[in-house]
Amino acid sequence: MKTIHLSASVLALAAMATMAEARDQIRIVGSSTVFPYTQAVAEEFANQGGAAPVVESTGTGGGMQIFCGGVGADHPDITGASRAMKKSEYELCAQNGVTDITEALIGYDGLAIAISRANETDWNLTLEQVYKALAAKVPVDGALVDNPYKKWSDVDASLPDTPILAYGPPPTSGTRDAFVELAMHKGCESTDYAKKLKETASEDDYKKFVEEDCSRMRQDGLFVEAGENDNLIVQRLEADPNAVGIFGYSFLYENLDKLKDVKINGVEANQDTIATFEYPISRPLFIYVKNAHRGVIPGLNEFLATYASDAAMGAGGYLEERGLVVLADDKIKEVQDALTNAVNMAAPEK
Repeated sequence: MKTIHLSASVLALAAMATMAEARDQIRIVGSSTVFPYTQAVAEEFANQGGAAPVVESTGTGGGMQIFCGGVGADHPDITGASRAMKKSEYELCAQNGVTDITEALIGYDGLAIAISRANETDWNLTLEQVYKALAAKVPVDGALVDNPYKKWSDVDASLPDTPILAYGPPPTSGTRDAFVELAMHKGCESTDYAKKLKETASEDDYKKFVEEDCSRMRQDGLFVEAGENDNLIVQRLEADPNAVGIFGYSFLYENLDKLKDVKINGVEANQDTIATFEYPISRPLFIYVKNAHRGVIPGLNEFLATYASDAAMGAGGYLEERGLVVLADDKIKEVQDALTNAVNMAAPEK
């Protein structure tokens, strides 16, 4: 293991020696949710005279794989993430010589469940109802079975008598990871079946049940993986007033003339409820920076200063105008310090 680490370090140093000659644009990958915020900073940076960064929407998981591929001109400088970096991803980075990374919490986001404004129902779902509508397996009469529900009214008689059709993110997306953890798991654990199992099963068996049976989305055509382009989901909701879509709050915010949110547990998704985590499906957003590229890729430090500025991240800044739920002032100062001083992140615990 020691020999591999040294080899990776030698390769990284060799790659850094030619980076400045090989690439004069900052390269950024990652989360489709973080993408519009990073793109806004990239536009501002270009307006200030910097070379316009190349920003790609690859999804959080895909972005981590690319980011952790190595050091050098062939590998990106920054990745966006709609969840924290996983231990396995951190270890992949280390194996490939990416050993000095700054983690920056840029703000908060809610996972919106949205529907066309042409739909006249005032939607309000519990997390249990969300789980029962979208999970591959659900409890029926005390047994876990393939999801039999075809209409929302099958899930609960108080819900609309319309077909279930949901467009959502693919498994490579951090939005999917967050939705499974914050909505599907919690909804599943709210069922009588799960409560009884928790009382009777071992801790390991219960954990296995949550990780496996509460995580899988249905695959019978009623939950459609719509890729990493959330704008396509917006278009599909416009085309079908009975369909619901799952994406980051910023996309709802940008399309409030066309879409409305589905309340969760009676709480509307907005900047106030997300900032306080009163909205049940709220989450943090991050960027990760490859510190070995600082001072080598032209403009990287200046771009990070633009990202960390009060004009971008602060209250009333242009990222808030695009739907980002901004951090408290003291937290912003911590993030600004981390980005400015290239603070190396600690290894994730899981």
